[in-house]
Amino acid sequence: MMPNLLSGVFRKKVAKTLFSFGMAATMIAGSLSLTACHGSKEERGFDIPEAFDESKKIELTFWAKNDTNKTQTKIYERAISDFEKLYPNIDVTIRLYTDYGKIYNDVITNISTNTTPNVCITYPDHIATYMMGADTVVPLDDLFADEKYGLGGSELKFDGPTKEEIVPEFLFECMIGQNHYAVPYMRSTEACYVNKDYVEKLGFEMPEVLTWDFVWEVSEAALEKNEDGTFKLNGQKVLIPFIYKSTDNMMIQMLKQQGKEYSNSNGDIGLFSDDTKENLKNIAQHAKTGAFSTFKISGYPANFLNAGQCIFAVDSTAGSTWMGTNAPLCDIAQDKIVDFETVVYPVPQVVPKEAPVTDGRPRYAMISQGPSICIFNKSDPQVVLASWLFAQYMLTNDVQMAYAQTEGYVPVTTKAQKSDEYVDYLSRAGEDNSAHYDVKIAATKLLLDNQRYTFVTSVFNGSTSLRDAAGSLIENVTKAVRRKKNVDDEYIDKLYDDTRSLYHLDSTGAVTAGKAELGPLPEISKWLIRILVGVWIIIAVYYFSFRKNEADK
Repeated sequence: MMPNLLSGVFRKKVAKTLFSFGMAATMIAGSLSLTACHGSKEERGFDIPEAFDESKKIELTFWAKNDTNKTQTKIYERAISDFEKLYPNIDVTIRLYTDYGKIYNDVITNISTNTTPNVCITYPDHIATYMMGADTVVPLDDLFADEKYGLGGSELKFDGPTKEEIVPEFLFECMIGQNHYAVPYMRSTEACYVNKDYVEKLGFEMPEVLTWDFVWEVSEAALEKNEDGTFKLNGQKVLIPFIYKSTDNMMIQMLKQQGKEYSNSNGDIGLFSDDTKENLKNIAQHAKTGAFSTFKISGYPANFLNAGQCIFAVDSTAGSTWMGTNAPLCDIAQDKIVDFETVVYPVPQVVPKEAPVTDGRPRYAMISQGPSICIFNKSDPQVVLASWLFAQYMLTNDVQMAYAQTEGYVPVTTKAQKSDEYVDYLSRAGEDNSAHYDVKIAATKLLLDNQRYTFVTSVFNGSTSLRDAAGSLIENVTKAVRRKKNVDDEYIDKLYDDTRSLYHLDSTGAVTAGKAELGPLPEISKWLIRILVGVWIIIAVYYFSFRKNEADK
């Protein structure tokens, strides 16, 4: 036997070596397991060069989104042109998308071939998934603090903001774990655009705080019809009193306002609860009467609002240029537009009697949204540094204010928000129906006045799927009642199961979505586990053979 061929000392050394190797393999496997459980991992970043090499020709790709808005496209193009004048050795090529989801899908596809863009407009939810690739996204904290090229750095060729000049709430949204993986670019929230004339025609007064109860009450009251089948309120055959564009936000904000859990930073899911069930039953009740519908089912809320076929239209503040009689952007014929007064409110609120009051009004809960900018790791540190310089340039006052004025976005820096030019812009609301469109500026001020009330959901690998699931619950119950189905406990329990399966969420809802979304282990992990098992089998065989030999002596 093997022990008889080896000296006692040598046998002990072999045993010790095998044991050490087994422990090392176990630690490596354990680290892989932890990475999978959390759904993301901390990136190692890159070594910041001592100096930016301006003699080196660098080509960057920038993936961005706009809604076929030519003004936004020109702002991007102007920013790139001005940046290239400052850094003639850098060429930036822009690729425009009409949907953030398409950017997300393309990045995921390109990670495996190492052909990701250099700079990308994105969301933290998406970044959490990008980070599943090894060192894919660059952590930015060291770059923030770099004296030469960091925020407000001494070697920058432009007047960029310092870290302290980025709105803290917006910068915090870019954290995943302990690091920042993006900088905010623009911020918006959701708003409820209201046809005030219709509300008053129905005998109601506009409240100080728009509540869900008020919206539902007015919406139901609006459904009365004439003998010819037209609605008394508008004299038309079409009326959907309440239309919500992003139903994922609708459910998330409802739960937040109710003090109920949607998810947490560990990736634990609170969506599939009795609280959500009650919300779905209530929504289904109003969908059944025709008082409520969604963008995915009926169409763009602004089109119904502007045609006098909607009272409450919820959309992003960035969509404000589409809302109202004089909206500069509109998808319906001019002769279909109805003349009415548009007022802009935060999204409907749940306001319990014991709700905390600030500045004489209940504290709002409104979601913060809007694009951020991340940069992708590349083998050449000079390329990564160039990417960081361009990302910072997008935070300069000229870019921030120009883009914010195209729609109801808010600049993400106090440097831009407090500038004389921006303050002047806000003061000129209503001067025209383009740059100073009153509804757009009202939507902008809504966010500026309530930045402290905004919130974001926890980010983890799987949070994107969970968000989609939240919206699909509302979409499905709305469709169900239209198809004469009974939305009761049994229906919703089955809907929960189907939704978990569709979005690869845990069957109990008690563990992280990130775990489920990871899918099968990579092949290298499988081989590591096989080697680990083999090593411990060898150790066990050797150990018992050694003990038997010692006992026989």
